[in-house]
Amino acid sequence: MDRAQLLLVGLPALLFISDLTHIFAPPPPHLRHPPHQPPHHHPHPHPPHHHHPHPPHQHPHPPHHHHPDPAAAVIQEPRVDGAGYGTTIELQFCASCSYRGTAMTMKRMLETSFPGIHVVLQNYPPPFPKRVLAKALPILQVGAIATIMAGDQIFPRLGMIPPPWYYSLRANKFGTMATIWLFGNFAQSFLQSSGAFEVYCNGDLVFSKLTEQRFPSEFELRDIIASRLPESMFGRTLGKNLS
Repeated sequence: MDRAQLLLVGLPALLFISDLTHIFAPPPPHLRHPPHQPPHHHPHPHPPHHHHPHPPHQHPHPPHHHHPDPAAAVIQEPRVDGAGYGTTIELQFCASCSYRGTAMTMKRMLETSFPGIHVVLQNYPPPFPKRVLAKALPILQVGAIATIMAGDQIFPRLGMIPPPWYYSLRANKFGTMATIWLFGNFAQSFLQSSGAFEVYCNGDLVFSKLTEQRFPSEFELRDIIASRLPESMFGRTLGKNLS
């Protein structure tokens, strides 16, 4: 066996023996568990006991009173000194017209400009006749599609002869049903929309999109609300500065 083979065989054997030695060797002294020792008692010299005819009067400790944290009290108490405290703003908008984003922008603007103000978002419903038609339109859609599909059985049961327009619609059955469905959805969306963006301050209408035919700008709405703040010097001065 030459020197290179001896080195290749002896080096792994040496590493293996070294690992066995480390495994079965006892742990060093600083890693061994020390024996349990009782706690050390440091003797304290006691003064000689003198007999007192009467036990000394002990003053009881006064009860500890917990004082509330003033910072926590400030957090828990509602702010009543805001410029808009006591004022309620109602933003009534058309939900089906995608006006919610504009209403949320106006809400954040008012809450930032007038701390303490209460802004409520509500849907402005369409007039009563449009609401009734919007509820009845899906029923009409289903009835028209059912008539196109099974008119040959429906008209005889009603004692009627199928009209000529039925056969013309039946010739392109799938196109007719798709047209009824799309037109019905468009009409329903139109009937559910009111196009409104009405602003009420403490129950009073201060801006109406139905009347003005436009949205209020942020500066305009802030000026209107500032002039409506009750008994507030902030509102009167801000209204003059923004005008």
